[in-house]
Formats: sequence, C-alpha cells, structure tokens
Amino acid sequence: MVQVIRAKLHGLRVTGADLHYHGSITLDPEHCTAAGIYPTEFVEVWNKNSGARLSTYVIFGEPGSRCCILNGAAARTCQRGDELIIAAADNVAPQDLYTHKPKVVTFLPDNAIDQVLAYEVFKSDARDFDFRIVDLQPSAAGGTAGKGSVTNYPYVDIRAIREDLKKSGMNPAEIDGFIRKHLTR
Repeated sequence: MVQVIRAKLHGLRVTGADLHYHGSITLDPEHCTAAGIYPTEFVEVWNKNSGARLSTYVIFGEPGSRCCILNGAAARTCQRGDELIIAAADNVAPQDLYTHKPKVVTFLPDNAIDQVLAYEVFKSDARDFDFRIVDLQPSAAGGTAGKGSVTNYPYVDIRAIREDLKKSGMNPAEIDGFIRKHLTR
C-alpha cells in the first residue's frame, strides 16, 4: 500500500481564525462536496504564505459561505487572506492507482470554485505509471470538458474568460474549442 492524495482544495483563502474554538478547520460544505472531503475527516493543511504545515479535522460551516476558518492551535498558523492547500489522503495498492481519481478543486481570490480537476495515473508507452491532470467541469455545451490534461494557470479566471468569449458572440462549442486550444495541453 502507498499513501496517496484522495481529495484536495488548492488555493483556498483563510477567512478567519478562532483561537478559542476547539481545534479543527471550518470549511464550506459545498467546497468539501466538490472535492469529496467529509466532516470530521483528518486533513493536512499547508499554508502557501507562511510555509506552516499542520494536521487537523474538518467541520462544516455554513453552505455557500466560502469560509475557511482555522480553529484552536491551528489559528496561530495563519492570517486572513493566506492561501492554503488542504489535502485528504488514502492508502491504495499500486495497481489500484489506475482507477483512483483524486479530485482537486482550485479557487479564485474570493474563494469561489475556479476549476474541478482530477489526477489520473495511466500506463503510457514510456512508463507503467504516468500522470495527467484532467478538467472535470461541465463544458458550456453541456458535455464534459475533461478530454485531456489541463494547464493550471494561477490567477486566471476561466469563468471570466468564458463570459467574455460569450459576450463577443462565440457559441458554446466555439468557446470550448478556444479553451481546449489555448488553455489545455
């Protein structure tokens, strides 16, 4: 068995800290559902701003609140606005990596969901265990956009790009084609 990532919230910003609340991290249940993180589940929390790393458990806050509140001792590791990576792990046999598809949710600066991705392990011509990142969000045309690897451009608002392209007169299929051509590999 190997320990692997099972679910990840990437770039979620801290909205509060409560030193006197019993320890945990309070998260928007909608964010957790998107990634597959459960209430009371232990997670690793990595602060991109300070480098602090800690382990705690998840409690759900108000749905739709976009909250990320560190509680108890964890409150000392962050400040409002810090970007976090929150990761849940699992143990799998190496041969099960081909069917294991961890979800990764990335965020905009206001904690709105930007991308829903999956990590995929596959056998390639070059090696038994190869890797790619796949976009899982529905396309504007109603299908699934996850037809290939995506490039994770930091601070690029894909939704805003889609809206701008729509306003310019492009139809959903043209928008999907543009995104595939210019923002995926």
